[in-house]
Amino acid sequence: MDNPARRVLCRGMTHDTDIAIVGGGLNGPALALALAHSGFRVTVIDALPLDTRNDPGFDGRAYALALASQRLLKNLGIWGAIADHAQPMLEIKVTDGRAGEGPSPWMLHFDHAEIEEGPMGYMVEDRHLRRAFLDALAENDRITQIAGETVVAQSVDARGAKVELASGKTVTARLLIGSDGRRSGTAQRAGITRTGWGYEQTGVVCAVTHDRPHGGIAHQFFMPHGPLAILPLTGNRSSIVWSETDDRAAELTAMNDNDFLDALRPAFGSFLGEISLSGARFSYPLNLTLADSFIADRVALVGDAAHGMHPIAGQGLNAGLRDVAALAQVLADARARGEDIGSVPVMQRYQRWRRFDTATLAVATDTFNKLFSNNNPFLRGIRDIGMGVVNAIPAARRSFIREAAGLSGDLPRLMRC
Repeated sequence: MDNPARRVLCRGMTHDTDIAIVGGGLNGPALALALAHSGFRVTVIDALPLDTRNDPGFDGRAYALALASQRLLKNLGIWGAIADHAQPMLEIKVTDGRAGEGPSPWMLHFDHAEIEEGPMGYMVEDRHLRRAFLDALAENDRITQIAGETVVAQSVDARGAKVELASGKTVTARLLIGSDGRRSGTAQRAGITRTGWGYEQTGVVCAVTHDRPHGGIAHQFFMPHGPLAILPLTGNRSSIVWSETDDRAAELTAMNDNDFLDALRPAFGSFLGEISLSGARFSYPLNLTLADSFIADRVALVGDAAHGMHPIAGQGLNAGLRDVAALAQVLADARARGEDIGSVPVMQRYQRWRRFDTATLAVATDTFNKLFSNNNPFLRGIRDIGMGVVNAIPAARRSFIREAAGLSGDLPRLMRC
């Protein structure tokens, strides 16, 4: 990091890189690629070693990528490495009911044929998405990866930002980006507070193999303690995201595979035939957490560092990727105008673009979860009638489909065709 040839000149001060990104999950690498494509030099600091990130084994984790997110990956040049492993989502069926009793007759049914752009999105396994990002980072000479390193301190001044790593090394940049999760150390060190609360729910995540083809249909089954999402993967496989009470989720997590499947089957149903586990099981507490600001002096937050929400709508990663596309556009435009990319006016443009949208999405997911994760007969009646009304109005269905596909609102350039 001390090689002068690697340094960038900025108003009389040298920096190791234009932009330092803390966090090597998915949003961080996506942002690094987007910025590198715009001519910036970027350093990604990842606490995990590369060998851990590169593990090719299937562990059951997968993501629902909205169509707008798929466009971003295509424009970044990595969709070609993912396409053969991506399952198009052609329909979404939303139902209400209780495990073992079958769904309510009221249903929301969204079909991609009602919009012109194509599938509403794609399901992609974590292992394929992660590997595609890592390969693209390694091939881009504008990007430096620092793996297996933890940031222990950061500071900013009028000319840039500096981070100190646990090894004692330092990295200086014109701008620092926090993409380091819901407990973002970058945000904490910048003095950014958070607002949020827990749901007393835990998400249990796994993948299953089933006898019958899923037809590219994603299912969301609302049960009294939380939703069960059944999301199509390639082949006769589906990703499961099961929201349950904390106590019940702890029981499910502690079960052996056979007992877990016995517990899952009444909720899953028999419409796809016999099921078996594919990969490991994971669990994580469900909560809402919003950064009170997405920016600070020479600092910006993206992804879960800025906003973490309930997975009820499957929009967590998609919201983060929209942050990525918006921030990359703001910074590229600012540099083209000769502005200091870390200046307050530039940072405020990013915040104005993204904070209201993400707060609105967070409130919507919070409301949906509270409305549907209960067994109140009155609320059940209202929500079932509401689903029936929306399903009966083509314009309303189309609006929901476009929202699910990430096509509504002010789309950044990287998320357009």
